[in-house]
Amino acid sequence: MSNGTQKDWITRAKRLLRLRMIVPILRARERPHHTARGVYVGLLTAMTPTVGIQMMTVLALWWAAKLFWPRLSFNLVVGMIWTGITNLLTLPPFYYLFLVTGKVMMGQWDALNDYDAFAAELQTALAMKAGFFESLYVYMVRLFENYGLPMFVGCIPWAIGSSWLGYVWTLRLMRRFKEDHRRRFGSVLDREP
Repeated sequence: MSNGTQKDWITRAKRLLRLRMIVPILRARERPHHTARGVYVGLLTAMTPTVGIQMMTVLALWWAAKLFWPRLSFNLVVGMIWTGITNLLTLPPFYYLFLVTGKVMMGQWDALNDYDAFAAELQTALAMKAGFFESLYVYMVRLFENYGLPMFVGCIPWAIGSSWLGYVWTLRLMRRFKEDHRRRFGSVLDREP
């Protein structure tokens, strides 16, 4: 890949990330904490080995928050969007990170796997031809059988840390955006819903 092509690809990737991840935050009509909680829940869910059910998990958490803890409700759309951090392209490195972290946390230093072998095995499991629920079941069973507890333990610090950082970053981003907008256009944004 030539240097010019690589720069074009990076520019397109940055633009796509901004359009898909940042713009929905900036366009949110809710108070900053409400939207930041959406990023928090999205990242908390994304940083677990549960690809395939992440959006359903966010929906279930949104519904439970609305029903039982209205003060903890969050922006559902933003939450679902931020589960996209882990997708078919980013899945192998994240899951490997969870696995290695879990093995280190459990003191299994000698059992660290080779990344290439792990990624190939994961891609094979993901490429299985079956219906959605059948492939999801087989994928989760294979994942647990092969990597089990270390992967699930290893995701905990990453899920908690990234979701908290996402929450704080979103609050700062929204506040800075609203302040910049106020300076430019007056008090139009002073009337928050």
